[in-house]
Amino acid sequence: MKKGILLFVIMLSTIGFIYFLVKYMGVQGFLFAWVLNFMLMMFVLMFTETLKSACTSNYFKEKKWEQKGKIYEQLGIHLFRKLLVIVGWEKLNKKENPVKNNLAALVHLEYRTKQSELGHLIIFFIVGGFSIYVAIRYCFSASAWLIFLNLVLNFYPILLQRYNRPRLQRAIQIFQRK
Repeated sequence: MKKGILLFVIMLSTIGFIYFLVKYMGVQGFLFAWVLNFMLMMFVLMFTETLKSACTSNYFKEKKWEQKGKIYEQLGIHLFRKLLVIVGWEKLNKKENPVKNNLAALVHLEYRTKQSELGHLIIFFIVGGFSIYVAIRYCFSASAWLIFLNLVLNFYPILLQRYNRPRLQRAIQIFQRK
């Protein structure tokens, strides 16, 4: 009951903040796109941390077309990983979630990839909705920053989680065999 109320409050707060953001900043330009994405990241993180979903859906399983991550490599996932290193995100993330050479740490890291992907997926669809609205209401070029930041801040992180998770799952299987 308490968890449900908290989730409801988080959703209401998110809607309220979006309302004020749109009302006082408008829906066009870099600043709106940037603030919207990071505000949603904050609220969605609170939501997913409160929800604590087991993330057992078939969605999180590797699909045949994804095997070996070749599609993600063709889409530039290694370049995106290098970008994360350059901006310092990788170092910050490793400090927050250090990789340890044990089964429990790998299982936790694999779960975090699912949780992170879920959060970015939620944000991707919300920002995508804003992108479509702005493109229809104003023009396509007015939604350019929304589309660009949605790709960089949500789409590629989703691809990265889907690229990394099968590797973690193979490492977990190796540990379990020992």
